[in-house]
Amino acid sequence: MNRNNKHPGRTHRRKASATDRTQNRSGYRVTGSWDQRPDRPAIRATPDRKAARRIARQMADDGAYVIVEEHLGHSAWRTLYELDGPALLAERAAAEQAAADAAERARVFEQHQAARAEADRLGRARRAADVARYARDLMAAPPNTRTDRRARHTAGGR
Repeated sequence: MNRNNKHPGRTHRRKASATDRTQNRSGYRVTGSWDQRPDRPAIRATPDRKAARRIARQMADDGAYVIVEEHLGHSAWRTLYELDGPALLAERAAAEQAAADAAERARVFEQHQAARAEADRLGRARRAADVARYARDLMAAPPNTRTDRRARHTAGGR
């Protein structure tokens, strides 16, 4: 007899089978494969979705082809998304190169604008100096020579 008073005649208790019946749905697996060692992929398992995304980004930044899978239970996995690390790196390098080219074009344009503004400023200054010199020359010499000594002035005389 067992210690259970409710069923004193029952001598043994039914035991659960040895198989695992838990589904363990909260799991993510991140698999990264590099071209240098395609036969040895890096596999990281985590129960945290955000940690799985972070690990996947880090592996992709290192140049790996990354597969992120979600655990469905009973050793079944579903692919959530894939990241092509080499393609992402090439795209990022192309974007950085395009940004550098745009910055270089903007710098050259600014230099040309500054040179044009300086030339315009010097041109205006040169034109102003030419006008001032011309005015001085006009004031220094009369337009015609005076030959008549009698007409010293015209106002109020006879």
